[in-house]
Amino acid sequence: MSATAHSNENKMGTMPVNKLLVSMSLPMIASMLVQALYNVVDSVFVAQISENALTAVSLAFPIQSLMIAVSSGTCVGINALLSRSLGEKRQKEANLSAVNGVFLAFVSYLVFALMGIFGSHLFFASQTENREIVEFGTQYLTICLIFSFGIFMEMTFERIMQSTGRTIYSMVTQGTGAIINIILDPIFILFFGLGVPGAAIATVIGNACSTVFFVYYLLKKSQKMSILPKDFSFQRQLVFAILSIGLPSGISTLLNSISSIFENNLLVGHGDQYVAAFSVAGKATMIIGMLQMGIALGVQPIIAYSYGAKKWDRMNETIRKTAGFTLVLGLLLTIVCRIFSHQLVAAFLDDAEIIPLGIYV
Repeated sequence: MSATAHSNENKMGTMPVNKLLVSMSLPMIASMLVQALYNVVDSVFVAQISENALTAVSLAFPIQSLMIAVSSGTCVGINALLSRSLGEKRQKEANLSAVNGVFLAFVSYLVFALMGIFGSHLFFASQTENREIVEFGTQYLTICLIFSFGIFMEMTFERIMQSTGRTIYSMVTQGTGAIINIILDPIFILFFGLGVPGAAIATVIGNACSTVFFVYYLLKKSQKMSILPKDFSFQRQLVFAILSIGLPSGISTLLNSISSIFENNLLVGHGDQYVAAFSVAGKATMIIGMLQMGIALGVQPIIAYSYGAKKWDRMNETIRKTAGFTLVLGLLLTIVCRIFSHQLVAAFLDDAEIIPLGIYV
């Protein structure tokens, strides 16, 4: 290969595997943590209002996880198809995969927006008979779902950018959105006195800002990728390919969300404090899962690119090293959570009677 050709190739085909794993996985780890932390940060500030407010946000979390599951599943398909096309040097197909992926994300948003309009109150009414929790939860979830456009577009544009190897922009953009949310939460919730709806508004604004930054970087920094409306052409086979690749990943996360909904429903019968304790413990363990999922999502385009470029040794090396690293990381994080379980639960709850419940879970 000539020096010119080598320099023009995507870094997923040239960078040493160890360095590439770090550069591709870190932004995805940050991405998954940021998506989870939006609800976690909301919970920290909402807990200062009342236990019912915290319970309402906790009950909404499985639906927010459901959004992430649907979006993440679609993004897995986009990422794999796009990276494979780039590895095969088929730029036109890569562009079509990107714009059809954006189309799927928009359709998913519409579905959840309708759920927010017509289903938020029904969902909370089915979870608890506490009127204040139903009111708080309906307000929070309705805003989050109707304005979930930012979540779907943010994650989609992030994976498109990741496939081109420009991971640093993903990390900066995700971090900026999270910081904006953290700043706005106390302002809206406590200073302006908006309460639970203020938490939802802060989350929506944070996601929207990240989306705007991603669009800017894609248009200005990624000359090869084109996501403009004029480039859109509905390709049924690409849509089916994205769904078929991403569906297994999405279903796995979807089942976790559904199980959380049923568990919350059962716990409400024993008292709202059990829901709050279970939710806090669930968020701590979820962070471990998000870290490992971030690594998997970061590695996926490397594998897909290597497969498309027929670099079998590179693909096998990536899989082998990733499996070992995630195993070690999972064990270390489990030990950390076990040692600092009290501190993790106490960060959300100050009720001496509920904290032991969260630690036990």
